[in-house]
Amino acid sequence: MTSIGGAEMVDWNLAVATATRLVRPGPDISREEAREVVAELRRHAKASEEHVRSFTRMIPEGTEPEDTPVLVVDRAGWIRANVAGFRELLRPLLTKMENRRSSSPGGAVLGAVGSKVTGVELGMLLSFLASRVLGQYETFAPASRELPAPLSGGGRLLLVAPNVVHVERELDVDPHDFRLWVALHEETHRTQFTGVPWLRDHLQGEIQSFLDETDVDPMTVLERLREAAQSLAGSTPEGEEGEDGGRSLVEIVQTPAQREILGRLTAVMSLLEGHADYVMDGVGPEVVSSVGEIREKFQQRRARGASRLDQALRKLLGLDAKLRQYRDGERFVRAVVDEVGMDGFNRVWTSPNTLPTKAEIAKPADWIARVHRKAES
Repeated sequence: MTSIGGAEMVDWNLAVATATRLVRPGPDISREEAREVVAELRRHAKASEEHVRSFTRMIPEGTEPEDTPVLVVDRAGWIRANVAGFRELLRPLLTKMENRRSSSPGGAVLGAVGSKVTGVELGMLLSFLASRVLGQYETFAPASRELPAPLSGGGRLLLVAPNVVHVERELDVDPHDFRLWVALHEETHRTQFTGVPWLRDHLQGEIQSFLDETDVDPMTVLERLREAAQSLAGSTPEGEEGEDGGRSLVEIVQTPAQREILGRLTAVMSLLEGHADYVMDGVGPEVVSSVGEIREKFQQRRARGASRLDQALRKLLGLDAKLRQYRDGERFVRAVVDEVGMDGFNRVWTSPNTLPTKAEIAKPADWIARVHRKAES
């Protein structure tokens, strides 16, 4: 792994230890209840496959897509999985920074503080997220003994059992319906990537292009880490926020070239998240009797932050943008399906060229005109 002065640029083990130590305890639940929750989530994940495939018609009948594991994990398991994913995804960027370190006057400073500081700060961020994520399709998942993944390098589906229980109790909804509803959303993500063979490589290529455009020296990295830490602590002096005030971590490190790439990534993520929301609401009435109540309460929960600190962290981490992705993407999918039907919408999966642009997410009619009318002319 990339190192400075014999130490990794990011102390990944410290990140895991920090996040695991700081993460909030899960809901009070007996061992027997926990086993029942895990078993039910696994059953719902399996049942969701047929529901999602039938509704989306993304996978032709008789076709068996690549099998990917479904793992029901606790918060610590989610942390370990995501640290492994970050480590794999950021490897090219950290290698690039190491290559520049020897010629940079700030390299020694970064070597002295970077590994431990970055490990702790990454752990802090993950501890915040680990109590909030209900499920996740890990697209770039390295396999491990605890967290298996396909040999081909495909993804795996994670369902975070304590978080599901926490939210169903907080919303006071039927737990069995809520667990199936969550499984439908995450199964849609699995269907997207297993049913569209080129999607994973395309997304990975865009992310790597974003990282390749990162051209920062070690002192700049330190300065941005300081800004991020101040934002997390709410310690930026009033009137000194400057042009980066209120921006997310991703926005803070953007270059002009990265903004263009991020625009494409935002469009793809809006499509994927909006499609998952549309599918779970479309399937819901047939298999989840209380879907209307669940959706209403869950939308209210999404829209509000639990506290001022929670709202600040959501802004810093870009989670507010993710909420917009759910909303804007679902509107795009709904408008397109209403106009050209599900099969017409599924042209979006033909190739990277048929994915909507960020502007088309906001104006679905423009995507229909480009993809459908061009193909029919």
